[in-house]
Amino acid sequence: MFQQLKQKWHVNNTQLFLIGCVFAITGTTTAWLTRQVTTWLQLDTADFWFWALKIIILLFGYQVLILLFAIPFGQFNFFWKYEKKILKRMGLVKEQGLRNKAQGAVVMPSETKMPQNTFNNTLPNKSQPVNVAIFASGAGSNAQQLINFFRNHSSIKIALIVCNKPGAGVLTIAQKENIPALLIEKEQFFRGNAYVEELKQHNVDFIVLAGFLWKVPLPLIQAFSQHIINIHPALLPNYGGKGMYGRFVHEAVIAANDKESGISIHYVDELYDHGQLIFQARCAIEPGDTAEILAQKIHALEHEHYPQIVEKVILELQNRR
Repeated sequence: MFQQLKQKWHVNNTQLFLIGCVFAITGTTTAWLTRQVTTWLQLDTADFWFWALKIIILLFGYQVLILLFAIPFGQFNFFWKYEKKILKRMGLVKEQGLRNKAQGAVVMPSETKMPQNTFNNTLPNKSQPVNVAIFASGAGSNAQQLINFFRNHSSIKIALIVCNKPGAGVLTIAQKENIPALLIEKEQFFRGNAYVEELKQHNVDFIVLAGFLWKVPLPLIQAFSQHIINIHPALLPNYGGKGMYGRFVHEAVIAANDKESGISIHYVDELYDHGQLIFQARCAIEPGDTAEILAQKIHALEHEHYPQIVEKVILELQNRR
């Protein structure tokens, strides 16, 4: 049964457990809330309003509670998609056609569509280069591609490498490329100033996440509003959320017998893999492909597209000044 649910919902073991916790807590809380309200109103099973109120709480209160409980478990994306299906069946929302079903096609809503009137003024004018900080946790293959792409760029400069893992390969890359590196620790990142002041000292204008495994805290998101983007190794909103990174994503995709996968580039907000979509590219999954083979295909898409999309987003931001 659990294997069937994993395939149906496109999740791994960890995410399945967290989803189960959300369902259990929501069901228990809804039952408790129903008892409290009907008791307070002195209703019993013989009253019409007892059943009417119970149905209202189950239909609407449950839906709100499940989204609220999903947030601390990092499963908001999963349950919001789940709720949208329910609302669609009820005729309350219409499905938005964002997917391009052509094999290997890309999705670029309105040519790198960005929210209006939400940018802060951190980007310099066109006479000065935009300083980019790359956040990475591992070997840094995407970081290297970004460095190579912008090495002699006239408007964009890789000014800082930020890493949360001592000894990570990306720190070696930073040393080799003579780029300043900032090694961060969890306490200050999540409970301190989120290194906002340190980033400002390096004159950072824009942040690119390239295999960075920590959730970005709210103070950093607010300081760089709509100036942080991330790349995810799957076609969001599928296979996103807490614990869905690297091989865990590819294993879940293969286990679900999907026919395609790909990459998603999106703005970063306070939820995992939830910010507005910027770009997607797809690749086919052939019979016999393993998670390792799929990972190679995804890496190729990342290396091909990520630097170009970063450039496009930053230059469009500058043009909006």
